[in-house]
Amino acid sequence: MARRLRVLGSTSGIGDCPTLYEDLDTGEVLVQGDAVTDPDDVAQLKHVKDGEAFVVVPRELLVNFAPKEPHHVTRFVPQQEINEFINDGFEHTAWRLETRTGYASDQAMPSYREFLRTGDTAGEAGHPWFDNVRRMVANGKRFERVRLVDDPPTTGQRYLLACARTNVAAGEDIRYLWRSDAEQYGLNLWDFWLFDSRTVARFHFDGERTAGMELITDPAEVLRACQVRDTAWHYATRYEEFRGRVPSAV
Repeated sequence: MARRLRVLGSTSGIGDCPTLYEDLDTGEVLVQGDAVTDPDDVAQLKHVKDGEAFVVVPRELLVNFAPKEPHHVTRFVPQQEINEFINDGFEHTAWRLETRTGYASDQAMPSYREFLRTGDTAGEAGHPWFDNVRRMVANGKRFERVRLVDDPPTTGQRYLLACARTNVAAGEDIRYLWRSDAEQYGLNLWDFWLFDSRTVARFHFDGERTAGMELITDPAEVLRACQVRDTAWHYATRYEEFRGRVPSAV
């Protein structure tokens, strides 16, 4: 069945390409422009699937005629795409908000069982994560986190506080915020990574288990994440100071 299309706008003075169209039934946007066919250009594009094509359009076409109202549809992406951002896909800052009372992924770690036995742990000190953080911090990038903590802290929160010294030693800047304060400041209490203030990797949970993640570049959603980051970072307490407030966790 053919699509029902209407023209959103065009930057062409004679009515041909480049042009934006809207599917009246689905809300999808179709882009008409000059095809990208140079093999060197195509080789730089990521996650290209069979049947996909690429066109070049003037920036003002999107600025002037692309729909501005948010229309967010959840689409989970493979963990590999998230890993690419964390490993090398961002330019200067990876910022994380952790809001959960506990994470199933933590509970699967040997260091979690160590913590339950002894009340202390350095975490998975030999994990490749820390080598990656050290490498990128040495190149001028930043890893920052704010972790919400209940009063009293849950076992999962105490575990993360106990092993945070290993993250900090690798170069992360970790700060803490009481959940009651976060609620008072009106923070949206969902987990996400924010990369370069341009891309959000949002977590979805089933209990304490990660059910999926989505990459979001919608400007309205990214702006909300930036506002949450600015508020949380302003009020949060540095790890070195906060750990003294929960002495039984270290």
